[in-house]
Parts: sequence; structure tokens; C-alpha cells
Amino acid sequence: MLHHVSGVSPFSSLQCLIFFTICLHIAFNTDFDIHVKLYKDTTRSLSSECLGSDRPVISLGLSDFALDIRMPGVTPKQSDTYLCMSVPLPVDDEAYVVDFKPHASMDTVHHMLLFGCNEPSSTENYWDCDEGTCKDKSNILYAWARNAPPTRLPKGVGFRVGGETGGRFFVLQVHYGDISAFRDKHKDCSGVTLHLTHQKQPLIAGMYLMMSVNTVIPPGEKVVDADIACHYKRFPMHLFAYRVHTHRLGKVVSGYRVRNGQWTLIGRQSPQLPQAFYPVEHPVDVNYDDILAARCVFSGEGRTTETRIGGTANDEMCNFYIMYYMEAKHAVSYMTCTQNANPEMFRNIPQEANIPIPVKSDMLKVTHGHHEETKGTDKSSLLQQAKKEEEEILDQDFHIEEAVEWPGVDLKLGQVSGLALDPENNLVIFHRGDHVWDENSFDSKFVYQQRGLGPIEQNTILVLNPSNAKLLHSMGRSLFYLPHGLSIDKNGNYWVTDVALHQVFKLGAHDKEPLLILGVALQPGSDRNHFCQPTDVAVDPITGSIYISDGYCNSRVIQFTPKGLYVMQWGEETSLGRARPGQFHIPHSLALIPDFSQLCVADRENGRIQCFKLETGEFIREIKHKSFGRELFAVSYVPGGFLFAVNGMPYPGEAEPVQGFVMNFSTGEIIDTFIPLRKNFEMPHDVVASEDKTVFVGDVHARAVWKFASIEKMEHRSVKKAGIEVQEIKESETIVEARLKNTPESTDHLKKKEKQHLVQQASTGVSFVLITILLIIPVVVLLAILLFIRWRKTTVYGADGEHKLDSSSGRILGKLRGKGGGGLNLGNFFASHKGYSRKGFDRLSTEGSDQEKDEDDGTDSEEECSAPPPPSAPSSS
Repeated sequence: MLHHVSGVSPFSSLQCLIFFTICLHIAFNTDFDIHVKLYKDTTRSLSSECLGSDRPVISLGLSDFALDIRMPGVTPKQSDTYLCMSVPLPVDDEAYVVDFKPHASMDTVHHMLLFGCNEPSSTENYWDCDEGTCKDKSNILYAWARNAPPTRLPKGVGFRVGGETGGRFFVLQVHYGDISAFRDKHKDCSGVTLHLTHQKQPLIAGMYLMMSVNTVIPPGEKVVDADIACHYKRFPMHLFAYRVHTHRLGKVVSGYRVRNGQWTLIGRQSPQLPQAFYPVEHPVDVNYDDILAARCVFSGEGRTTETRIGGTANDEMCNFYIMYYMEAKHAVSYMTCTQNANPEMFRNIPQEANIPIPVKSDMLKVTHGHHEETKGTDKSSLLQQAKKEEEEILDQDFHIEEAVEWPGVDLKLGQVSGLALDPENNLVIFHRGDHVWDENSFDSKFVYQQRGLGPIEQNTILVLNPSNAKLLHSMGRSLFYLPHGLSIDKNGNYWVTDVALHQVFKLGAHDKEPLLILGVALQPGSDRNHFCQPTDVAVDPITGSIYISDGYCNSRVIQFTPKGLYVMQWGEETSLGRARPGQFHIPHSLALIPDFSQLCVADRENGRIQCFKLETGEFIREIKHKSFGRELFAVSYVPGGFLFAVNGMPYPGEAEPVQGFVMNFSTGEIIDTFIPLRKNFEMPHDVVASEDKTVFVGDVHARAVWKFASIEKMEHRSVKKAGIEVQEIKESETIVEARLKNTPESTDHLKKKEKQHLVQQASTGVSFVLITILLIIPVVVLLAILLFIRWRKTTVYGADGEHKLDSSSGRILGKLRGKGGGGLNLGNFFASHKGYSRKGFDRLSTEGSDQEKDEDDGTDSEEECSAPPPPSAPSSS
């Protein structure tokens, strides 16, 4: 009998482990089978041109799943067609929508709306929305127009669906404006992917729609206001995003909360710009008896008949959408306001609500998709223009990290003063060779004192392959004394400044002699023909106008014609106290934003960015953050709505680290910060970025250049074959994107680039009660067996029996035990197996390793600002 017990015990543990694994497998496969059964009736037949899944539910873990809602391959027959389709919620339990990802393009779709309800207006695969969207009350969950970015909900906030109170169907409404895009008879599969979770959200999101229903715009009328106002009579709500919508006549839409006569801006935007949901810049809460007010400003110029509110291209709309969240116990998912409860109050509306936001005329063509606007226009040219003038706000779910494999950081360089990217996206570096800027470089009148050294004998301009830092070309020998700023125009010409020569040069990429020189060599000044240590140049790609920041001893920006003739200047020295708009203390770097006709200036010693109108030099706005510290050295703009910047070292006793910044151009909000992993920033002097969010930073003291890239870019693997790039992105799902390389972007190519293939995965959306039961049963059985084995051992061997077990049994049980005496640690067991991951690791911060400013250093830069303050400059005419 004793022999029988000792022979069974070692294998019982192994059998337990196998049994436990089988039970887990059964639990998950049962869940999958039940889900398939549950969702079997919701599958739909999609066109072969559509890349949406036939079973558009994608597992994102035990509690989360994605639902793909797409038009089933439709071809509208006429312009201004509204088509609807419905998808049932694939689970009975309550769920929460926490994210939206649109799949549509402005060349085919004017706008999309997503509704939640319990009974769609039709059971057909899709239908004309003239039949209605829902038979019962419907709630707007999402709105999209013109390649808008994904809507991001704050953490802990979700739209409630399913269960006893939430809608059981999603209805997608797509407005097809101009059907000329369907001349090739292709089928459209536009839609949206929802990220849902079963985890209860403490805050419930909702939509508040303010809409004018009776506005009439007389023909030729220059200004027509549509005002909406309602008293709020519910529990408090917190506003976090807004969207404006009109058709072609809308100039500006503004929304406010009015409390005790005080107007607080919710949001203000041109409806002719991308009609996305924009974040509310400053949090706004709305309490009982507050007033919500909105104004749309229209112009009837160019119309010969009255324009009324309606759904076609010839009609108008005045909509102000507000996304909000409320505590779950008080949540209301949808509210509307269609009246003007207090017309008199609009006499006190802030003046900003009456000022149209200018938009380029060519941008109007791509903002609305209505067919009247595109007659006689080449569609492919509109698409290319739309791509160039991308929306201001993009998907901002990324993080910038150093590309540690890039060898360029180890290049032997002089003081790196300027960086730029040429038309081929090669990196161009402007450095000082064996020259340095120190306290002996200039006298008190800013005259260069080291002319005896002669010009720099090394090539000061280096062109590198951005991928491997291989030198492609070099030039600039014996031309410069103290290089500073560098920019490259659309034709590939180099524009550089030399602070010792007080001059600006235009150089051909392969020319030995300058094509244009502005300023007088070695003569500082402040009139139209002289500069005083000019810092940077920007060239308008549309007009060719030249903008120069001047500089260390002048406080101005000067505009010249493409041939170098003086046009105008603006700016003045910073007065005592807080710097005012248009005042500079070293305008150090320029970023030209052609899409919005703005020029942004890194106002270095004032630690801010100032943006101005290109045409007039009129101040538009300031971007300033505490994390900038006292100095902001450089700024760079990337089409698509991103600003990149670098600051200076903190002063003794100050905490703000030297780092790089990624900002939303529209709001000025800091999206991300970044620092190098190899070496440290000492004095980052210039920054440049490309559209794929690859960033280069040059440091004048470290004499180094770093390359940074977004994590989302660094993590994907590229496989190139026959000119096609297939990218596998490491996310919770695999997206396969085929992209033609080095070919003009035709309409068809753009359409293909919009499509994504979501790989089918086992879906989990079933009740957690069943899953919990199936998981608990094998655990209980396993514990019972282990207790039985322990009892038998004690009975047979006594207290020391455990040490006499077969060693193989000990190894198996050891994997199941924690470090404690006999506890079962399933976490450690799973952690030892492939596929287990822990989420939420914090990135190791290296900010503490940045060098601090010398306590004895009273200056605030290289030695570039070590000279005494300049004397008062004579005014220039």
C-alpha cells in the first residue's frame, strides 16, 4: 500500500497541471463558440473591394473588443446622397465605447454620423437615410468630416451602450457629397471602428448639440448671425471636446458658457477648416441654470437667392457639437438646444465671435465635398492639395524616443548651429568647424574681433543619409566665420546666416559661389541694408518671400522679395516687465506655416513662441509653457499640425530640464517631450522634423546631432519586395498596409492607402459570469487535489514527508509555488511562459542626468548672448 501511494503522488501533480491547462483551453474556446453563436446573425457580406472583416468583432483582451462598422460596398447614384446602415451590438451586457477610429476620405465622403438606438429605421443591408435613421430616439455618438482625426475620450470616460439603458444598435449615416469620385464605379466601404470595453466607466460621455433651425441668409448680405442659447437644467457636466459644422457660407462658429453675465469660451473655429472634434483648451464645467450659447457667422455674398437651413449643398447648417462627461449615476447621453432663449444677451457676446477666421480659397474646395464646388476641377489636384494641407489635429497617440541605432550622434563635428531637411529628405547640417563663439568673438559694438583666423577651412555644410548618417555631399569651405541658421527652400537652395559677417546667403546645393547675399560683410547695423547677428531664414514656398530673424542685437523680423528687395519689418525690443506681443529678446529661430499663412518665431530669451500673419506681420498668438523655462531656442513645423521645439538649460535653482517638445499647432498644447538616451543635451540649438515624425536635434555645445523617432514608427518591421512595403505594426491587432513606393499619388492610390485590413481574431464579448465560473472550477479542483496529496503524504511519511518526494515532482510543484513556504503563485507561473506580458511599465527617466548650468555662469546661452545689451538702434524706414 505504501508503495502504491509513493508511486502515484509524483504524477498526480503533473496531471493536475495538465488538467488545469485543459480547463483553461475549454473555457476560452467555449467563450469563443458562444460568441460566434451570438454574433452569427450579425455577419454581413462585404464587397471584395472592402477590407473590413466579415465578422467585424476583434478581440482586444478579456474585457475589450473592437467593432468594425463599414458601408457594405456602396456606389451612390447622385450627389448629396445620404446612406445608412446598422450593426447590432454583439453582446447583451452593458458596454462602453472608449475610442473611435474613422475609415473615410474627403474625396468620397462629406461627413459621417454615428447614432446609437434600439430600433433602426430599416433592416436592409443599407438604405437611403430619407427613410430615417432610427424608429426610436437616437443619440449621436460620433461625427466626422474631411479626414478628421480620431476622437480621443479622456481616461475613465465612455459612451454607454447595451444593457438596460444603452442602445443595442449602431446606425452609420454617410453623406456622399460629390459623386464624381465614383466615375470608376468603385464601391465605398467608409465607416468607423469602435473600441469597446466591459469595464464600468465612472464617467459617462454624451453629446450636446446646439443647432439653428430657422436661420435665413439673404442674398448678398455680408454678415448674418445665427444665435442659439438654452438654459441648462441638469446635473453638472464637464466639457472636453467640440466640433463646428456649416456648409460653404459659414465663416466662424463659437460656443460659450454664460454664468452670471460672464462669457467663457468653449471653442471657436472656422467651419472651413477640418471639421474634427477639437479639445476644449481650458476645462469648462456647466452647472444648473448656466446658459449655453453659440453663434454662427454667415455671409450671403455671391448668392442670388435666400439660403435656408437644410441638408443639401445649396442649404446651410449651423451646428455646434459639445462632447461632455457626467457622473455615471446622473448621466444623460444626448441633449439638444435649438432655440434662442435670450436674444438680448448676444449684445454682450465677445467680439471674437464676430471675427471670421480667414481660410485660403483653394482650401474651401477640399473642405466640403459638394459637387457644385468641384465642377471643372481636376480631382487628383484637389487630393494632392488636400494632402498638403492636412488637418491641424492628427492622431496624437505616439511618443518620441531616440533612435539609438543611428550612428550620426558620434560624428566629429564643430559647434552644430543649424539643421534642415532637403527636398529628398536628406539631413543637412550647418556647423562651425574649428571656430567657436566665445567671449572674445565680438566687441561691445558687435564687430567681429577674430578676422585674423580667416574663414573656416572645413566644409561647414554636410549632407547625410538620414537612415545611416552616411556623408552624401559637403560644401561651404572658406565661406563662413561663425555659421548660425540654416533653412532649405522648395527648390533645394540653402539659406544660411553668419553672425560674424552679419550676412545672409543663398547657396545652390552644388554651386561654389552664393546666388544671393544680403547684408554688408562684417558691418553690423539696423537699417534696411544691414543686419546685426542675424539668426535664421524662412522662405515662403508659395510666394518666394524671404523672412529673416535679426537677431542678437536687433529685435525684428524683416521681409524681402525673392530677389532680395526690402518689403517690411516688425518687432521691437522687450520692455521692462512682461514681454508684450511683437516684442523680442533674441528672435532665434523661424518656422513658416504655409498652410495657414503664419510665421512662428522662437523668442529665445522670453521663453516663448510668437506667431504672426505672413502678409502683414500682425501678431496672432503666443505659445508659452512653464516647462519651456526661460529660454526657447528653436521651433520647427511639420505639415499635419505639429510643432517641435527645444529649450535651454535651466538657471541655477530652476527645475525645468532641457528637452524637446512636441506640440499641437492648433491649440499650442504639449503632446510629448523627449530627451536623448545617449549623451545629454547641453545646449540644443536647432530642431527639424519630417512628416513621419522623425526628429533631428543639433547641439552647439555637445557638438552632436541626435535622431529621434516615434515609438509607433520604431516598433514596426518593414519587409520590402517588388517595390511594395508591408508593415506589421505591433499593436493588439495586425494591420497590413500596401503602399506603392516612389509613384505619383493618383486618386486610386490614395484610396488604397486609406484601406486597412484587420486580421480576424477570436472575439470575447461574452458575459464574464460564465468565464469566471469556468476559470474557478479547475482552480478549485487543483487545490483540492494538492490538499489531498499533502494529506496523504503527511499520513504516510509524517512531518518530513515533503522532503522525500521524487525530485521531478518537486520541480513541477516548484513552478507553481511562490517564494513563500507553500503558496500557489499563478502570477509567477504565467510570467515564466511566453506570451505573458505586464502592461504599464513607466519609461525610465534620464532627465536627472542632464548637466545643470554653471552656478557662476551669469549668461544664458553659448557665448552668443554674452555681449552687453545693444545700444538703442536708429529707427528704420
